[in-house]
Amino acid sequence: MTQAVEPSAHTSAPVLAAYGYCETVTGQQARNFAYGIRLLPAPKRRAMSALYAFSRRVDDIGDGELAADVKVARLEETRATLARIHEGKVEEDDTDPVAVALAHAARQFPIPLGGLDELIDGVQMDLRGETYETWDDLKVYCRCVAGAIGRLSLGVFGTEPGARGAERAPEYADTLGLALQLTNILRDVREDAEGGRTYLPADDLAKFGCSAGFGGPKPPEGSDFAGLVHFEVRRARALFAEGYRLLPMLDRRSGACVAAMAGIYRRLLDRIERDPEAVLRGRVSLPGREKAYVAVRGLSGLDTRHVTRRAVRRRA
Repeated sequence: MTQAVEPSAHTSAPVLAAYGYCETVTGQQARNFAYGIRLLPAPKRRAMSALYAFSRRVDDIGDGELAADVKVARLEETRATLARIHEGKVEEDDTDPVAVALAHAARQFPIPLGGLDELIDGVQMDLRGETYETWDDLKVYCRCVAGAIGRLSLGVFGTEPGARGAERAPEYADTLGLALQLTNILRDVREDAEGGRTYLPADDLAKFGCSAGFGGPKPPEGSDFAGLVHFEVRRARALFAEGYRLLPMLDRRSGACVAAMAGIYRRLLDRIERDPEAVLRGRVSLPGREKAYVAVRGLSGLDTRHVTRRAVRRRA
């Protein structure tokens, strides 16, 4: 894994303004993500906000009210902007603050920008209305829209020099992204259904009698909706357990950031497991004080130490 480089001491006013715009977008639109990245030092926090702002732009195109052909065109325009960033053609006086910030971040850190191309690919899958027969099929989509974000983030975090197993860090970051995305899918199952989307694998839906979909606050008649949710929760927990192997490879504050974001989603998963039908009644969320507690826990290193102890026990 390539180490993150030390950012230059001087950042120009136009670039700082561009980062400021991205941080505002992040604070307003990504409450869970924002709780995590506030634990990072300023250069990494700014780079992460630039990644989020670009990713949010892609997501908003896919989720917006534009006609399908307009969405396709907008995504291609966004891909062209990404190509300009990748080729070093975005200047500080560019009128697009997200492009300016992301271009600067990509010069400061070894960010694998191809992951954002994968994100665009994933949103295009949504526009085509793709459905997923099996978990292996769904994993392809999840790796585009979430696993890629994990790998992009790792470009900002870097790994600690001499970290054992660091060559597998991108794999673990990808897996942690899958865990977060599956949690999102469970949380948003009714909202997605109302938008005409079904992400859970058709094989799983059939197994638990849920192929009819989720159109209201009650499970489909005769289904084992709780069984379906508990099945997917177990899958998500296994992904979290594998992805958490990344934590000991990161420096303290990057590890705290990842632990905070993942910890928030794990607690969402706990709530969903306790009351599966809650996801049909409305969006499951955590209060701000609980998110703050998770962030403090991450900064204290409790989650990282717990993962390290488990890894030592497995090797013993």
